[in-house]
Amino acid sequence: QLQLVESGGGLVQPGGSLRLSCAASGFTLANYAIGWFRQAPGKEREGVSCISRRGSITNYVDSVKGRFTISRDNAKNTVYLQMNSLSPEDTAVYYCAAPRMYGSCSGRERDYQYWGQGTQVTVSS
Repeated sequence: QLQLVESGGGLVQPGGSLRLSCAASGFTLANYAIGWFRQAPGKEREGVSCISRRGSITNYVDSVKGRFTISRDNAKNTVYLQMNSLSPEDTAVYYCAAPRMYGSCSGRERDYQYWGQGTQVTVSS
């Protein structure tokens, strides 16, 4: 059974950092691009970042460029999202997702087939 599990969320003060992890089980992560999405209260889910299967291509939404870094360790079947300089506007539930096998990076929710359960990130003083 293909499964994605996020971890690493929590409460952090403005300006702080968190590293989210997306662990895959039941499939070989190296065959999939991975995207990170987030959904803030009362807002639609938005694409934050994605990384290609080998990690050679990374994309970011403008609001996180220069602050967030996506990476992957295929040997550990895990993708990471390093989040620095966090602000209250980053507060959301963060999800990782995978498109079809050998699919490309995409910021569109409809391109993804498999989703984790999400991890809450709260930025507040």
